[in-house]
Amino acid sequence: MLHVLYLVGIAAFAASGVLAAHRARLDPFGGLVLAFAASISGGTLRDLILGRRPLYWTHDWVLLAVITGTALATMLFLRHRDLPHRSLMTVDAVGLAVVTVIGARAAIDAGVTPFAVIILAVLTGVTGEVVRDVLCGEFPPLLLREEVYATAALAGAGAYLLLDRAGAGATAAAAVSMGLVFVVRMGALHFGLHLPRLPGARRNA
Repeated sequence: MLHVLYLVGIAAFAASGVLAAHRARLDPFGGLVLAFAASISGGTLRDLILGRRPLYWTHDWVLLAVITGTALATMLFLRHRDLPHRSLMTVDAVGLAVVTVIGARAAIDAGVTPFAVIILAVLTGVTGEVVRDVLCGEFPPLLLREEVYATAALAGAGAYLLLDRAGAGATAAAAVSMGLVFVVRMGALHFGLHLPRLPGARRNA
């Protein structure tokens, strides 16, 4: 069940990579690069930190096929219809929700400390977005603005850890935690909520 959900999250991040490339007016190859960068960067960083070899995506042809297929399908769709900016935010929120929870599960299975579980889950969720934004020329990346993004991942990771410790079923814990990430992220977008700025910092336009 978690693997199926992971494929959903990976597909959402792949689509967000293509949408970001479309907004940046990159060519199809650039769209494919951003799709892979957005999809596998977070999990790759997590596995490197945990010392897991081989990297998870190097022996999962289904995952690679999902990324490629989603990227190509999104490109074809965009040839006939333009999508509003909010579409990027929505699919990105789906990817963030799913991948954060998968990161938390992987960290728990690795036997790391609870604090490390939270860190690894958030890194798994947000790294793909950072790499995607940097590659398509968006600076600072979404994560480094005053957006409620990593905070949403933090909330979901904490909820998943607590539910797991409380003995909740894997499916229920994942559903609640992913729902929390998505609601926090989309709620912040809907109501225009931002994190406080550092003293003296100027708000980005």
